This record gives sequence, structure tokens and C-alpha cells, in this order.
Amino acid sequence: MGGSRWLVRTMLVGFVLAVMLVGWAVIARRVAPTANTSSDHFDAILVLGTPADADGNPTPEQLARVTEAVREYERGIAPRLLFTGGPAHNHYVEADVMASSAAAQGIPPSAIFVETKATDTIQNACYSARIMQTHGWHSAEIVSSDYHLARAALIFSHTSLDWRMHAAPPMQPGETQSNSIAEILKTMRYLLYANWAERCEP
Repeated sequence: MGGSRWLVRTMLVGFVLAVMLVGWAVIARRVAPTANTSSDHFDAILVLGTPADADGNPTPEQLARVTEAVREYERGIAPRLLFTGGPAHNHYVEADVMASSAAAQGIPPSAIFVETKATDTIQNACYSARIMQTHGWHSAEIVSSDYHLARAALIFSHTSLDWRMHAAPPMQPGETQSNSIAEILKTMRYLLYANWAERCEP
């Protein structure tokens, strides 16, 4: 009898803790900043990576990010594009696939830069910030899928860059909803562990 009560109490405590952690992540995402500057023009448009398909072609989500970045470039938001992402989920380098897509949309090679080693959003932020510092660039409009921006904002808040988040429109029905739960879990991991253990100071 006593063992059963202990088990029930343990399960109840675990459930309450899980609810609290999920709530923490949800609140953190809702209050995450969308920018740390009021500027409308930037040194670069920074496009966060997402995997290509199994054949190395851009996925609809990847193409949406690139196409939105190209639109922002054509609007004069920044004079160059910086694509970030390595071979995180297959052997195709995300930044290279996106750069090729941007070139196919008419962006001149002189305006395309790549960061090809990052395998997660923390590394996207860190390695891209290092490249930007090397070139003397200090500000970026950060383009990614809408569901990704809150966690990206929490991460980029630890860089020295001036930045603004900008959402690419979803190209698949239900794309944002289908990724929201995964992003909440990733935000929980970031808040509990990765923010401290994996932080990369540029």
C-alpha cells in the first residue's frame, strides 16, 4: 500500500514538474523579443538553415526562407545575404544549398556569403556572428520560419549583434502547427541545459 502511494505521489510530482516546464517554455517563447534594434536596414540578411531533401534539393521550407530573404534583399534591407547551416541532418550543406537557390533567383555571387559548419541554432548564431565580426558587420535581419523565431531570438540575445527577426511564410499547409510542439521541447532543452552547456560566445 505504501509503495503504491509513493508511486502515485512520484508520478504526480513528475506530472506537475512537466507542466511547469512546458509552461515556462511557452511563456519564454511568447515574451521573446522580436528585435533588439529599431533599425530598418542592416549589414546582412542572415538566413538560418534547415535541411535539404535526400537528393540535395531545397525543401519547400528551405525555399521559403531563401525566397523571403531574396525579397528582403531586393527591398534594400541589406546589401548581402549570409546563409548559415552545415550538414546537420544529411550530408548536404544547408548553407550551400540555400546559396545556390539564391543565386538561381538572381542574387549576384558578390552578395552571397555562407557559414557551413553549424549543426544547430546556437551554432548558427555563434559562427555567423564570428563571420560578421571578421567583415566588420554589426547588424542582421534574421530570416527563418515563423515557429523557429522565438527560440532563435532567445539565442541571438546572447550575441553582440543588432538584430531583427523576420518570418518566412510557410509553404506547406500546417507547417507552423506541426513544428510548434517540437519547438516547445527544444525551447525547454535550451532553457534547462543548452543555454549554459552549449553557449558559444562569439
